[in-house]
Amino acid sequence: MASLTKALVPLNLFFSSDSRPPPLFNFASYSSSSSPSPPIINALVVGSGFSATTHLTIIQRTQSYLYPSISKKTRRKQICRAAEYKFPDPIPEFADAETEKFRTHLHKKLSKKDIYGDSLEEVVGICTEILHTFLHTEYGGPGTLLVIPFIDMADTINERGLPGGPQAAHAAVKWAQDHVDKDWKEWTGGDSN
Repeated sequence: MASLTKALVPLNLFFSSDSRPPPLFNFASYSSSSSPSPPIINALVVGSGFSATTHLTIIQRTQSYLYPSISKKTRRKQICRAAEYKFPDPIPEFADAETEKFRTHLHKKLSKKDIYGDSLEEVVGICTEILHTFLHTEYGGPGTLLVIPFIDMADTINERGLPGGPQAAHAAVKWAQDHVDKDWKEWTGGDSN
């Protein structure tokens, strides 16, 4: 059973149809053991000496205050539109071209550092392979660049006992942030969907 939530609410909130709830509610903690429905507000009216229970839920009261001109139907449509948006599928030709640019840049960048030594080609190969796989399978334009492939780069380099995993991943993510979305827009003519 849901416990009742206590709030300090002005008396005119219950008797005036024109009034809006105050912007800040003073809600005590809400605990629900099995009830899926929102809590009922047990209003303690300041200075009135009595308590009145209202059956408006916290959610209804908050929504009517925050969004007085937006109907429930309009809100539902907006949520549905956002949920229905699909990012475009990855483009293999773009992935191949971008991977080659990445390989060239990363090799040039990491060769300036002394920490890689004879492992440079292997480190660049690991990073390039991971980015290539990501671009071929998951990247679908701006908004879909994830951090996970770059974490995988550092982890894989470290697991294989190679030097400079974090530095290589940092160089890779910096390059990707600066180039991948911009190059996608150029490749697709600015249309991301």
